[in-house]
Amino acid sequence: MNPLRALVRRPGRLAAEASALLIAVVVAFPLYWMVLSAFKPAGEIESSEARPWTLAPSLDSFRRVFGQQEFGRYFLNSLVVAGCVVIASGLIAFLAATAVTRFRFRLRTTLLLMFLIAQMVPVEALTIPLFFLMRDAGQLNTLGSLILPHIAFSLPFAIWMLRGFVKAVPQALEEAAYIDGASRARFLWQILFPLVLPGLVATSVFSFISAWNDFLFAKSFIISDTSQSTLPMALLVFYKPDDPDWGGVMAASTVMMIPVLVFFVLVQRRLVSGLGGAVKD
Repeated sequence: MNPLRALVRRPGRLAAEASALLIAVVVAFPLYWMVLSAFKPAGEIESSEARPWTLAPSLDSFRRVFGQQEFGRYFLNSLVVAGCVVIASGLIAFLAATAVTRFRFRLRTTLLLMFLIAQMVPVEALTIPLFFLMRDAGQLNTLGSLILPHIAFSLPFAIWMLRGFVKAVPQALEEAAYIDGASRARFLWQILFPLVLPGLVATSVFSFISAWNDFLFAKSFIISDTSQSTLPMALLVFYKPDDPDWGGVMAASTVMMIPVLVFFVLVQRRLVSGLGGAVKD
């Protein structure tokens, strides 16, 4: 077939590809500008003529970032918070999704509706009540004040998503496992868990990004002990209302982006299958 004729016969596909490319460029441009500004010298960043390139890349902004004594501690704190949120919310959501899918009990539908309603409540509306709750529990200025709320806010979405994966596992598979002598715990962890793993990976990505990029809770709950701060709070070191260090802000933001990219690369295959619904009857 003539290639030109094939292109003429597929105008819809070409339009879709062009639209997808345009959207990708629009989404990626702010990231490109952030990385570019991180490598620009101070003179170009403060220049009134913004240019989408630099002829004199510099690492001065990164030197200022890594020169901060507390930056390594902030980085480690963010890893601890995000790691705990991903692991805890994933395990709890898996068990909860299995319970509401495989078992019949009173108020089951009400519980599912409560999970759905919890997703509709804006985080900002709950920040002040959570502050008093953390204060009364003695958790202010600790990483626990960041971990616990993020686990709570990650669970509704994770449970709803994993519920579909658990429901897609055939009931006959569970019955066959019991006939072969498998206990409920063995079926749960050796059979059901691997089948639901793509969904767990998909939910863990959202949990990781939410905890890693959190600024609201970190600003509200970490008041005086800066040793418990996370990376988003480190940006305030470079931002001063009178004389902001935009190069430092962009360099720190670029460093913050690297663990997210690494996490995406590690879970990329399972993420795609998880979002597409890999478990099928």
